[in-house]
Amino acid sequence: MNGKARPFRVAAILVPMIALALGSFWLLEVMRRDSGDTGPGAARTEPDFYVENFNYVKLARDGKVQYHFSGERLTHNPQDDSYDIRHPVVVSVGNGPAPTTMRSARAHVNSDSSQVHLYDNVHMDRPASQDSVHMHMTSEYLLVLPDDDVMQTDKPVQINYGQSVLNGTGMFANNATREFRLASNVHGTYQAPAH
Repeated sequence: MNGKARPFRVAAILVPMIALALGSFWLLEVMRRDSGDTGPGAARTEPDFYVENFNYVKLARDGKVQYHFSGERLTHNPQDDSYDIRHPVVVSVGNGPAPTTMRSARAHVNSDSSQVHLYDNVHMDRPASQDSVHMHMTSEYLLVLPDDDVMQTDKPVQINYGQSVLNGTGMFANNATREFRLASNVHGTYQAPAH
């Protein structure tokens, strides 16, 4: 009787110990899988830094100032090395007759700053100069290609050029070549400049 009870006691002790070991291994494996998404090898999806009240100057290839970029808050997105900006102000110095200032509620800039997407309440102003009158443009979206001196949108725009007003949908403007196009729904009023 004593010999039969002994293996039963050993089994009664070993079975819970094995179950506990297997349960611990299972729990460790589940925790490892759950934390695998945030481990050092995983790509970050949350912004990794921000800068408030910044001012950035981009130089052209010849070393001259191409444009000033400032804003209320710049946030860096590590997954594609892009930037989101709150209340951006872009001043294009370029080779035009006068500096052009663009403002909006927000912007998205790609990794090499070759594409600046301005969103929501976009305003562009070019002051009057010896060669041209004051120009003001409004839209809800504007893509600026600073390296090419190009602005374009597929949204409705309103352009005030001196006393003249021009409306349309879809705009392309190349400041370097002086090319300007409105794609559709074009209408406006022309006021001849005073001499």
